[in-house]
Amino acid sequence: MCPHANGDSNLANPSEMVAIDLSNGSSSGKVNGVNGHTNGVNGHVNGASKPAEQRRNPYAPRASDFLNNISNFKIIESTLREGEQFANAFFDTKTKISIAKALDAFGVEYLELTSPAASEQSRRDCEAICKLGLKAKILTHIRCHMDDARIAVETGVDGVDVVIGTSSFLREFSHGKDMAYITKTAIEVIEFVKSKGIEVRFSTEDSLRSDLVDLLSIYQTVDKIGVNRVGIADTVGCANPRQIYDLVRTLRGVVRCDIELHLHNDTGMAIANAYTALEAGATHIDTSVLGIGERVGITPLGGLIACLYAANPEYVKSKYNLPMLREIENLVAEAVEVNVPFMNPITGYCAFTHKAGIHAKAILNNPSTYEILKPEDFGLTRYVSIGHRLTGWNAVKSRVEQLGLKLTDAEIKDATAKIKELADVRTQSMDDVDSLLRVYHSGIQSGELAVGQKEALDRLLRKHREGAMDSRDSSASRPSSPVPTAA
Repeated sequence: MCPHANGDSNLANPSEMVAIDLSNGSSSGKVNGVNGHTNGVNGHVNGASKPAEQRRNPYAPRASDFLNNISNFKIIESTLREGEQFANAFFDTKTKISIAKALDAFGVEYLELTSPAASEQSRRDCEAICKLGLKAKILTHIRCHMDDARIAVETGVDGVDVVIGTSSFLREFSHGKDMAYITKTAIEVIEFVKSKGIEVRFSTEDSLRSDLVDLLSIYQTVDKIGVNRVGIADTVGCANPRQIYDLVRTLRGVVRCDIELHLHNDTGMAIANAYTALEAGATHIDTSVLGIGERVGITPLGGLIACLYAANPEYVKSKYNLPMLREIENLVAEAVEVNVPFMNPITGYCAFTHKAGIHAKAILNNPSTYEILKPEDFGLTRYVSIGHRLTGWNAVKSRVEQLGLKLTDAEIKDATAKIKELADVRTQSMDDVDSLLRVYHSGIQSGELAVGQKEALDRLLRKHREGAMDSRDSSASRPSSPVPTAA
């Protein structure tokens, strides 16, 4: 797809640029340059040195990024529509209501439901969710067809999302309609939905493989008749961030309404494409919990939240109930019979686990050294793994302190060497590590052990293991207490 000729151009001179004050309330220091330079270079303001406290974040939006919506977006949560297209998905009414309530409590702005024209149960479920009184607006997703629209507006939804394919693939092999028919039908459906006083979005399907002139023409047409949003759909997940940026930036220049993105993840680009779309001026992003949907799904809610949190944590924290994310993902994972992936942003079981010794030392000193996300903001905790061959003595020292043991640095380093030696045979559990540290501490206190006495430590550990085995054997052989009988 051809990029818009002026879609990525910089403004000609500073007087034409939109200044963004990022100086935490200061009236001075408006940025007109790059990387925090203000009206000059190297942080000089009209020849004077810029105070350190006024220096801006070099990764924050530049003055030329006045279309950037990284800190001004809405989420259209489509687990109950796109998610129903996931291979394993079957949501009964009770499950749909549980998911809807959880997402509403999390704070998403919109919930998108399966078309009520899909089946009688889909219609009843749509009506039931509309009656819950949720804070989120309820949308339903329909084909660009009057029959579907008539059913949708009677369910009580707050808005209708209309879609039709515009690529040559879909026009030839799916619905078989030309652009003139598509435009005429879109106008008819949109005007009907608008007449009912509810929101309407018009989206093309397979937008990234559609002709740019066709896209801009139909988007301009529906914008003029008053749609709330136009939608871009990367239906086959073929787009890359540069293509998304160019298309959204171009579209932003020709429509006044909001812009929504629906991004499939076939090539692993969905989160990056969603972020880039917001940078280019999009206002709404479709997500699903764990990214479930057709094939490999769409932009995952948790992944997008992680990405946007990294850009502006305070804004994201103010919008969403972040500690609920794990509960929502577990709810959906159970419903579709999958596990939350180990590498899942935020909620994957090792998302905040630190293993390498050099990492552990830095994390214990300052978590920001190796964490861009704060686990406590999501109701989670970090874990420093120490029972392995890569462990470092600083991580072991932290555990010694947690156990309330008194050991010198030299003694901790000696104990760490033993942990590494044992971990070369098998990974040591936290119980294994704790036992070793307690035995080591006891040996030091009793005088039976000193730094460097490997044989003495081996003897104490062997004695501890034998004592533990004897204790277990004794418990197993002890007769159980007789059961009292009634007189």
